Amino acid sequence: MRVVLLVLSLLIAPIVATAQETTIETTATASDDAAIANRIRDIIAELGGYEDVTVQVADGIVTLRGETTSSTQIADLSSLSNRVQGVVAVKNEVLETTDLSRRINPAYERLKTRLTQIIAILPLVLIALVLFGVIALIGYVVAYRTRIFDRLAPNLFIADLYRQVVFLLFLLGAMVISLDLMNATALLSTILGAAGIIGLALGFAVKDTVENYIASVLLSIRQPFRPNDTVEINGDEGKVIRLTSRATILLSYDGNHIRIPNATVFKSRIVNYSDNPARRFMFCLPVDLSANLTIAQQVATDVLEGLAFTLKDPAVQVWIDKTTPTSVELVCTGWIDQTITSLPLARSEALRLVKKAFEERELDRQPIVQRVLIEDGDEPESVENTTEDLPVDTSSENSLDRIVDADRTENASADLLSSKAPKE
Repeated sequence: MRVVLLVLSLLIAPIVATAQETTIETTATASDDAAIANRIRDIIAELGGYEDVTVQVADGIVTLRGETTSSTQIADLSSLSNRVQGVVAVKNEVLETTDLSRRINPAYERLKTRLTQIIAILPLVLIALVLFGVIALIGYVVAYRTRIFDRLAPNLFIADLYRQVVFLLFLLGAMVISLDLMNATALLSTILGAAGIIGLALGFAVKDTVENYIASVLLSIRQPFRPNDTVEINGDEGKVIRLTSRATILLSYDGNHIRIPNATVFKSRIVNYSDNPARRFMFCLPVDLSANLTIAQQVATDVLEGLAFTLKDPAVQVWIDKTTPTSVELVCTGWIDQTITSLPLARSEALRLVKKAFEERELDRQPIVQRVLIEDGDEPESVENTTEDLPVDTSSENSLDRIVDADRTENASADLLSSKAPKE
């Protein structure tokens, strides 16, 4: 039985509480209505803007009539009246006035008040602006009028980046101090938030440009090549002329300029042929199927080792690569010092001499011979294939080096490559 009573009390309690909240007294006196009306009149008189509003109270019901200058004031009037103790309901019959003069006067008063406030704070604003200008000027002198960043940075591009960062820090500090002087530091967070949103939007819009700029910074700090280095980048081969803030410029062997965006350079496989002075040349020669391959290998090795421009270490190598229906291919390799010997010319001379040695020993694949008889004329004279070494130098590469040096001298200010920077 007690459990049943407890459950009933729990179910009835919310109903009773709701009834108590919505209970309206059965009696209302004229003094109570007058007190409510006087209280509302006093409040709206203090607020101002409700001069034409009348208040009547009967049995706790408040009736509001008249005109105001805005709909916001009408809504506020209803909310305010409902909060007065003893009010049962509110009949808001206040209308928004159509009188132009009454609508303009409050706006004029607000404008006059704000102008007065601006005039009062104007000296403080001028002091803040002067302080901002002084700090910004100091930052400009420190960033752009001193040579300290030229000595700290590996190149002019990074030095200019240091200057921009330092100047930006001075500007930010000047803004914080100026706003703090005007007691408006809360505005700083709004400005920085808006700048962050704008920066994020611009970052997505110019993603490729930002990526290229960052790649330029990283390449100028850790340089994978030097001027005049022979490199291969993304399939393009040539000599490095310069590294700019946007692209790496190569001089191809045909004399053409190749501009590769730095973002591509940073993400690509870079082959630097100039890092190691020793470089290997390679060529293939066919040998007759019936020839002694051991002798052919030894002949090729002897010829390559006897060349004046081949290095003893790493040693010459000759191996059998593959067979074809008519021949066996030998791969011949040798190493040169590319600072004093031209790789293409060395390869050409080695190929000529090995082929000549194979012909003398009848080791090369015998071609199908066709004779052409020339009537009424002499046979052309044959040119003897000499077995002497021809001079092999780097004159062709030196010519390209001179072109690169001349181009770099003409546009020295645009180059980011520096011998001071660490090389990867």
